[in-house]
Order: sequence, then structure tokens, then C-alpha cells
Amino acid sequence: WELNGSFYQPSSFLMMGIPGLEALHHWISIPFCALYFIALLGNSMILFIIKKTQSLHEPMYYFLSMLAVTDLGLVLCTLPTTLGVFWFNMRRIGFDACLTQMYFIHILSFIESSVLLAMAFDRFIAISHPLRHSSILTKTTVMKIGLVIVLRGMVSLLPIPFLLKRLTYCRKIELSHSFCFHPDIMNLACADIKVNVFYGMIILLSTVGMDFIFIVLSYVLIIKTVIGLATKEECLKALNTCVSHICAVLVFFIPMIGLSMIHRFGKNVPPLVNTVVAYTYLVIPPALNPIIYSIKSSQIREALLRALRRKTV
Repeated sequence: WELNGSFYQPSSFLMMGIPGLEALHHWISIPFCALYFIALLGNSMILFIIKKTQSLHEPMYYFLSMLAVTDLGLVLCTLPTTLGVFWFNMRRIGFDACLTQMYFIHILSFIESSVLLAMAFDRFIAISHPLRHSSILTKTTVMKIGLVIVLRGMVSLLPIPFLLKRLTYCRKIELSHSFCFHPDIMNLACADIKVNVFYGMIILLSTVGMDFIFIVLSYVLIIKTVIGLATKEECLKALNTCVSHICAVLVFFIPMIGLSMIHRFGKNVPPLVNTVVAYTYLVIPPALNPIIYSIKSSQIREALLRALRRKTV
């Protein structure tokens, strides 16, 4: 297509379920439905509890609310197409609809990364400067941080759909997943994709990559502060407040880094591995985050029990 100067842009793409297991899609949809249900219910419950409980109106829980909203957004972005493929074999998605889904998936992923960084900063301030914590992270400051996080994700990813629309595509229109992902769409093009690869890599490193580095740096400083505490009990108490956040960071970043590496360098990786990592990245964190915080946060757990008791009465 490039040689004769023609331009071809498909009207739609075909999404994939789990390669080699198409006959079992109805059964495979059961754990997916369970994970989506847990994610929707759990994150909605987190938001409800934080809103209704005055004692939880603190920076840590404001950031947790942002994380819950982001997870709900990720679930709602991927749920229709994933269950559509598993239940009804609805594989076709329009070109523009695919770019729109891709844009929001990547925005929400970048926002989640930034929120996790903000939560790490909150833990650092709470442990290193406990007396100044409320004066540094005021409600207005938290709102400004949230606005900057959203704007950074929207602006940095805005060129991506336009970079994809300028490409000419081959006749192969089959995606690797049941959702639209930038490297996946980009690799279907017959044109030169160096600009897309370069821009995608720069944006990924300057946003998610920097977020991860600063999260690690925050915990280095937190550990340094904790080591200086007087007693072992104080050290353990301080570190215990970070356990849930550390789990959320690992659950989000490990599959995200794995998926990025597979799409860019894993040409010989089996399709099943690619698919499993992709679903782990987009489905597991929204389902696990509310469970992690409900188990580790006594305030949320107690507020949840109070809400259930009132409901029972």
C-alpha cells in the first residue's frame, strides 16, 4: 500500500478473546463477571463509605477516592467489549470507537499511576512531618493535585489518536485483545510508525516511568525516616500504614510494565501470555484495590461494618 501511494483506513477492527480457547469463552466469562462485579461493587462501596464518614475526610482517603473513581472508569471502558466478545462473539468495533476506547483506557491508566504517586507523597508527609500533614495537604491542595493529574493525562495522550488516524493500514484488522490498545493498533499499520513508537515511549517514560521512580524514592525516604524512630513498635506502626499502598503499587505496575515490554520487544511471546498479562493489567487491579484497602484500613473496615449494621437494623 505504501509503494503505490494508496491510503487505506479500515472502517472497523476485529477484537480477540483468549486465543485457542474460543470454544470456552462462555465458561471463561464467569470469572471475568465475578471480577467486574467485585470491582464495581467494591469501588462504589469505598466511595460511599468515604463520602458518608466524616472521619475519613482526610487527604489519604481523598486520594483513595480518586483511585476508586479511576478503577471504576477502567472497568466501564473494558467491560462492554470484553463481555461482548465472551458472551455474544461481538468482535467488531468501529475505527473511531476503538480510538476513543484506547484514549480513555490510556488516560485512566496514567491517572491511576499519578494517583498512586500522590498517595506515596501523602504517606511520606504523614510519616516524616506528622504535625504539618494537615496544613501541607489541605482539601484545596488535594483538589489541585487531582486536577493536575487529570490534565496531565488528557494533554499528554491527546496526539495519540491523531497519530494513528494519519497511518495507512494493512488488510489485517485483527487486534490481540478484547479492547483497544495503542501498540496493538499501531502494529497493524503498513506505514512508517517510528513517530508513534517514539512518542509513545517518551510519554510512557515521562509519566508512568517517572511516577514509578518517584514512588520508589518516596519509600526510600519513608524507610530512612522510620529507621530513625525510637522504638520497634513505632517503626512497625508507621510501616503498617503503607502496606496497602505498596500492594496497590505492585498490583498495578508489575503487569503494566510486563505488557509494555511484551508489546515492544516480545515478538516471539505466545499470544496466550500476551492476553493473560493484558487482562491482569486491566481487570485485576480494580478488583483487588478495594479488597486490599478494606482489609488493611481499620477505619474503612469499621465504617463498612457500621453501614452494614445500619442496613440490617
